[in-house]
Amino acid sequence: MTDIAATNEIADELVFPYLNHAVRMYETSYATRADIDAAMRFGCGYPTGPLTVLDELGLDVVRDVLAARFAVSGDNLHQPADLLEKLVADGRLGKQSGRGFYTWADGAVVADDETPSADDAPQLRHDITKIGVVGTGTMASGIVEVFAKAGYDVVIVGRSTEKTDGVVRAITTSLDKAISRGKLDESGKAEVLARLSSATEREALADVDLVVEAIAEDLAVKTELFRDLDRIAKQGAILSTTTSSLPITELAGVTSRPEAVIGMHFFNPAAIMKLVEVVTTDLTSPEVDETVRALSAGIGKVAVSCGDRAGFIVNALLFPYLNDAVKVVDEGRGDIDTVDAAVKERAGFPMGPFALLDVVGNDVSLAIQQELYAEFKEPGFTPAAGLEKVVADGHLGRKTGRGFHDYS
Repeated sequence: MTDIAATNEIADELVFPYLNHAVRMYETSYATRADIDAAMRFGCGYPTGPLTVLDELGLDVVRDVLAARFAVSGDNLHQPADLLEKLVADGRLGKQSGRGFYTWADGAVVADDETPSADDAPQLRHDITKIGVVGTGTMASGIVEVFAKAGYDVVIVGRSTEKTDGVVRAITTSLDKAISRGKLDESGKAEVLARLSSATEREALADVDLVVEAIAEDLAVKTELFRDLDRIAKQGAILSTTTSSLPITELAGVTSRPEAVIGMHFFNPAAIMKLVEVVTTDLTSPEVDETVRALSAGIGKVAVSCGDRAGFIVNALLFPYLNDAVKVVDEGRGDIDTVDAAVKERAGFPMGPFALLDVVGNDVSLAIQQELYAEFKEPGFTPAAGLEKVVADGHLGRKTGRGFHDYS
């Protein structure tokens, strides 16, 4: 096998199960085709969403590659999804046949009965004028900036004045960069900063319309906060969490207003990344859901909807693929640089899997993969030995100067 053929095979081995997983997510009605594709485009920077990629490659082509791989591996993740088999049997092969997951004409996607209409655009069902953000880390700072730039008054709540002052400094630096690029002037900067206020006591959130929690990914810590927010926040206020992996239902369960609890999973850096996963529990009210989706659109984000389960859309599709990449290297079927290069070239992804793992943080990546395995009990989701090892060795990625790659 030539080197090119070998690298293409590695890339396909990693990317095709990711596409298959997207099909299963869609066929179970966990998320719409548009939201699945938008999530991966705006959450990961992929040039095309997975269901569109399937249509472009040809559903029969993908099915055949997966079936051949499944015959060798016996891994359920490689077995073609039932819906994929059905669409191929029905002659819905994608772009080439005019119909796949989407409807195509003259080489472009055209509207069909699943295409949302302008009348479906979400509306604000709650009055939102003042936002509270709990947390002072990078994510919290970005969220504060996004809301303040969109015209909202924002209350920053942190453990100390030093912490909240750090948020204001970070936002000031960001605004100064915007001025240097000609995207903002001094008066615009002053207006944004004037919308900010800070506090070290949660009682400062008593009159906000929406609270965004952006603290540590620790269920006990978040649970304590939500219990307190329920006591403090006014009637009708929405309580949201930016968690990427913890059960929102459990946070809602410690409040007297579970219908008002929802997920707003921003992506880092929040001031730049366009995606917000709007995550509802079984008890979240439709009005709260619609309000948060409308609010997200109003601050310039792309909102996608999904339910409360591990990984939501993006992490549930992304991390098994990253985990599989580590397994390829663990098994000696490719080295780190070859796998990174193969995926970038073959799939057009902005980063190879190992480079991305190092950016996310290998400890964070391992924790997410463990959550996915615990939730879905899928043998193929077992964390790769190589991922466990780099974490045990303290090689957590860019933040420590070494991960799968060396940054020293």
